[in-house]
Amino acid sequence: MGKICPLNIRDAIQVQGYIDGTWNEAAVKDFAKTPCSYFVETPDGQVLRCNCRQLMTTREEIQGESADSWDPESFTFRLRINMGKNRTDTPGSKRVAVKRSTDSGNIEKEGSQMKREEIKRMRHLETVTALGEKEDAEKYLEELVFGAEDELLERLGAAETKGAVSGNLLDEDSSDSEVENEARFQVQSAQKAAWEDEDDQGEEIVDMTHRFRKDMVKSDAEKQLPKGKLQQRLREQFQRAMGGTPAWAEKRVLKKKKGKKSEEDDGSEEEEEEENDLLHRTGNFVTSSKSLPKGFIEIKNCLHANNNRPSDVCLTSVQFHPSAQVIMTGGVDQSISLFQVDGKTNPKIQSIHLEKFPVYKARFSADGEQVIATSMHNKMFYVYDMMGGKIIPVYGVRGLEEKRVKQFEVSPDGSLLLLTGTSGYLHLLTMKTKELVSSMKINGKAVGAAFSPDGSKIYTNSDEGEVFVWDVKSRTCLNRFTDEGCLKGTCIAVSRNGQYLACGSNSGVVNVYSHDVCLQESNPKPLKAIMNLVTSATSLSFNPTTEILAVASNAADEAVKLVHIPSFTVFSNFPVMKKKAIHLAQCMDFSPRSGFFSIATNKGKALLYRLYS
Repeated sequence: MGKICPLNIRDAIQVQGYIDGTWNEAAVKDFAKTPCSYFVETPDGQVLRCNCRQLMTTREEIQGESADSWDPESFTFRLRINMGKNRTDTPGSKRVAVKRSTDSGNIEKEGSQMKREEIKRMRHLETVTALGEKEDAEKYLEELVFGAEDELLERLGAAETKGAVSGNLLDEDSSDSEVENEARFQVQSAQKAAWEDEDDQGEEIVDMTHRFRKDMVKSDAEKQLPKGKLQQRLREQFQRAMGGTPAWAEKRVLKKKKGKKSEEDDGSEEEEEEENDLLHRTGNFVTSSKSLPKGFIEIKNCLHANNNRPSDVCLTSVQFHPSAQVIMTGGVDQSISLFQVDGKTNPKIQSIHLEKFPVYKARFSADGEQVIATSMHNKMFYVYDMMGGKIIPVYGVRGLEEKRVKQFEVSPDGSLLLLTGTSGYLHLLTMKTKELVSSMKINGKAVGAAFSPDGSKIYTNSDEGEVFVWDVKSRTCLNRFTDEGCLKGTCIAVSRNGQYLACGSNSGVVNVYSHDVCLQESNPKPLKAIMNLVTSATSLSFNPTTEILAVASNAADEAVKLVHIPSFTVFSNFPVMKKKAIHLAQCMDFSPRSGFFSIATNKGKALLYRLYS
């Protein structure tokens, strides 16, 4: 007898009752805890426990079958259940009697192994068949993703019958599958126009007698213009209104030029895709905007910047540090103070006292490490070194024939200091050694001066209503023009992006010019004449993003206006007329990121406002 262990769950076996001797079908249900033991279940639900040492293969006659007709490949395992043959067993227990085989052990082992493999193969086939039954949608999706692998296998099989499969054949098959996929999806290789208008091919003529187009006509003979020429004039009109070509348009032109010069077309294809995306969806392009809206400005009144060191006399200067969250104040009380700006407590950092030196103007250097201060009736001026903690007096400059030094400007690169003298003189000094470099002179009296953002030019207006443009390197006058409607100039300012030039007059009118026009024409037309002040304009200041122009007058209370750019309209909610807090504004400044706005008043307060864009 040979052992048939191990058995698998669901293996079919035959069980013979001890009393009647009949054979019944059964199957292995589970493994017992002891080694080589199994639980066997009969068709009537009875579960029996047996040991593999009692299980043997047999080919005896079963229900009329003869031993000669027994097939080793279709044998079954048989169990004989002893229902009480051994009386020494405990009650309820059952013994299994196994019929011995008449064949040799080799045949039994071979047949058992073949039968076991056949059963496993049938079960695996049933599982694969059950899993392989997929829906038509799933099969179609697989064909779309994997490219109809059945057709690919058929082509590969046909190729193998003809000959060996080479790399070229695989390439051809893959290309064929790609073609089939493209045909299946029906994707167009290039976008086509929805329609074609024959009139677009010819040059369209536009009637210029219409009232909306009269401003673009340069002569009475131009009653009709080609469409291309009209577009060019519209473009020029837009550039004049914007003060030159906008930055976004210049970047777009540079990108197109680079795309044409480069040999690779990857960059141009990405730009075309971006353009197509922009034309196919509106999305955030319409609902939101980063530019400051006009009409109403979100502004909040904060604690005074110098609240921790108040002053009872006039504050003449206020300025934000170029890189730190610090503000500086200076006034007639002969002191300069530094405060940290947070909008809540504004703690004091440091304060210095300059004996017998009422401060007329104080400014940070370009790097923010020094403070330059001038007085009202002194030729001397002070330089405060914040890093070294030293106060350096500059008693006199060799070659400078001036009795008083009051007005000055610091160049954006921090290399030069511009002093405004008497009789129309302008003096350039080096910031490092405080030595005189050169002097320039204008007609009349110089009342205001400003550097261009790159520091290459100087703009100066006179008390006779003229503006002079100087080249810093050559110290020559590039242009001279008349401020329209101005009898006496008072102040001047240049925007941070270099697009606009603002000129104030004693009548309260502030003219805003385009930078390019100021360099070319002698009588330029202003983009806008701001007439919201009724007294002399004494202070002008652009914010760093060139979205706001602050204009003020020190001749009346509440005489401060914030002008929106580029619409050049005044914000209606500032200042608040019910709460009079601005008493004779002396100086104004914006923080480097336009988050705060401060005004130095005649009552010694540095008003602080929080701006929300």
